[in-house]
Amino acid sequence: MKFTQKLAAAAVLVLSMGMGGSAALAAEEGGHAEQQNWTFAGLFGTYDEHQLQRGFQIFREVCSNCHSANLLAFRNLSEEGGPGFSEEQVKALAETYTIEDAEAEGGERSGVAADRWPAPFASDQDARDANGGALPPDFSVLAKARGIHQPFPFWVFNYFTAYQEGGADYIYNLLVNYHEAPEGVEVPPGQYYNSFLGGTLAMGPPLDDGFVTYEAGEGEAVPETLEQYSKDISAFMYWMADPHLAERKATGFRVLIFLIVFAALMYLVKRRLWANAH
Repeated sequence: MKFTQKLAAAAVLVLSMGMGGSAALAAEEGGHAEQQNWTFAGLFGTYDEHQLQRGFQIFREVCSNCHSANLLAFRNLSEEGGPGFSEEQVKALAETYTIEDAEAEGGERSGVAADRWPAPFASDQDARDANGGALPPDFSVLAKARGIHQPFPFWVFNYFTAYQEGGADYIYNLLVNYHEAPEGVEVPPGQYYNSFLGGTLAMGPPLDDGFVTYEAGEGEAVPETLEQYSKDISAFMYWMADPHLAERKATGFRVLIFLIVFAALMYLVKRRLWANAH
């Protein structure tokens, strides 16, 4: 463990003792997240195209049966920085779905690349009726609307590491932490215990080892385990919520370079002006 990590850990221990151990209890009772190594982390991170393709497969085969993605268009899947499907693949994919269109003959037509991803239910009430009264959240920006809890002073380091993958870490930890409820915890009918949340939720464990058979095409075999599935769908959901991440990082880096060069030029101009003044 590095010195800074030891120092931070010691600070947390002192603070928790001084506050009656509340920080330690918060981690034990739920919300403690195991941070993952994401390819899109850091100042220069980018999405792994193959991982996004696997995540999309999980979304299509499992998640989209209950969850919508109202902001996702088929054509987004072929855009730069995304899963990397070809326009022909996207077109063929869209045509396998039926889209409701009042202007089409019969009120329905085959999908096209410009269409949004079709929702699994016609209305929120239909979704509630099919899920025991619970409304499955839309996936479009869910990965940006969630985050993990980090006790002080660990979150301070985020300003130096550019950590922003809290939503992906949240989704991963949620998916891998379905367990039997501890003794003394009552789970209501139709609910499932999740140790990461420290409570129950209406969604049962959607994934398990061997649940999805990955399509061939990456070369090296990828493990078909709960942990791998959870990482892949988390990465895909983060891409859905922030599809222009790589472009934004590249723009930010260019701006930083410009500011550094500009600052250096201003310093040289200032020295030249003051030199003439003397």
